[in-house]
Amino acid sequence: MTSNFIRYDQDQQHLLPKNVAEWVEEDSLERYVSDVIDHLDNEGRLDPFYPDDRADGRGRPPFHPVMMLKILVFGYCIGIRSSRKLDRLLERDVAFRYLAANQHPDFRTISLFRKNHREEFEHLFVEILRLCREAGMAEMGEVALDGRRVQGDAALDQNRTREQITDEIHDILDEAAEIDAVEDEEYGPHQRGDELPEELREQEDRLNRLREAKHRLDAKEQQRKEEQAEKIRQREREEDEMGRKKRGRKPTLKTSNGWKQGYNGQAIVDCDTQVIVTQDITTDANDVQQLEPMLENCEEVNGKRPEKALADAGYWSKANAQLADEQTELFIATTKDWKRRKELREADPPRGRIPKWYGLKERMERKLRTKRELREADPPRGRIPKWYGLKERMERKLRTKRGRGIYRKRSQSVEAVFGQHVTRGCDRFLLRGETGAQAEGSLFSATHNLLKLWRSGRGPDGHEVADAIAG
Repeated sequence: MTSNFIRYDQDQQHLLPKNVAEWVEEDSLERYVSDVIDHLDNEGRLDPFYPDDRADGRGRPPFHPVMMLKILVFGYCIGIRSSRKLDRLLERDVAFRYLAANQHPDFRTISLFRKNHREEFEHLFVEILRLCREAGMAEMGEVALDGRRVQGDAALDQNRTREQITDEIHDILDEAAEIDAVEDEEYGPHQRGDELPEELREQEDRLNRLREAKHRLDAKEQQRKEEQAEKIRQREREEDEMGRKKRGRKPTLKTSNGWKQGYNGQAIVDCDTQVIVTQDITTDANDVQQLEPMLENCEEVNGKRPEKALADAGYWSKANAQLADEQTELFIATTKDWKRRKELREADPPRGRIPKWYGLKERMERKLRTKRELREADPPRGRIPKWYGLKERMERKLRTKRGRGIYRKRSQSVEAVFGQHVTRGCDRFLLRGETGAQAEGSLFSATHNLLKLWRSGRGPDGHEVADAIAG
């Protein structure tokens, strides 16, 4: 056999460079993450992550927060969030060993760092967004707003109603009585037959916990009933003062428990660059109440409001339509997206080339349109009728050529960003509670913008990224 191979020797010394910085490529993501975090640290923008010094000087020195941030940020960039997986990669992966400078915080330390700095990750999102703005990537000429449901770190099947807890208590007591009877028959009445058998001691603890949970549910249910009753009494008082019935459905005592065990992640995305300009996590199931606070949050974070804001029908209301002002023009669909797409197809006159995104059905519909249909499908012209309300005016604007062109950017911007989140593993939050979910939402948004900045090749001053950060 031939022996003309590259020499292979597992005992070879100094196979890797002694300088850990030589292990990675100059244009690699891990080096870019390291440069950006160092850049923010040099400007004093990571001070919230630094712990307060102990006055007595006791205790082992902690790992450097810059190093811990680099590990977490790079992990989220490539879709690795588990502290145990990060622990293993710090041993095996060249990129992680470079970022940690061959130090090795264990998974408990990584998890504790993330837990202790949950509120600071929103600050990190703002700082990375600032780099994107300075690079000209978040002009906010046109932005799109949407919400996405994300599973929380909780199991829906572990939630119990008061009736379910009562049934489980009865089942445990029945089982205990049956086993007591068997034990009495087997050991006799004088062999501690009045005590709970050994195998049911854990069930006794569970029974006590269930009883406590039932008491808590009873108290909460009573509180909800009292609050709802007060709402009904308040409504009746208002009706007496007005001398007529109020419009709308009366509040009732019935409640719904069919909610998803998760959160509503909101994001406003720059349509040109897919940079997230603001984000939030809420527990509200509907999006209609989120438009105003998200626009206010956008102005607070970026120092200005967007010129044009696009949103789907979930955000439509007359109150939201009135939020438009000289700074921000709103494009809010009044019907579901599939209906909106149908309107856009019907409003597209069959002239010129057939759009590439047309399917067989759309092509046939275009072919068979009559002249009358074409006249009805023409974009609206002339003055707006005086009887038009806010909804009719919005629908008319979205039927115009300008409105159609602008609104089409919504799905290809904000929905694409949510798809990229899912690709990196953001289908469920690992940290518990609303604060934990907000922390992970901020981390995903910050790393999303960091990836956009890295792929753009631009730095904060508009030059090449490596030159901008090094300079």
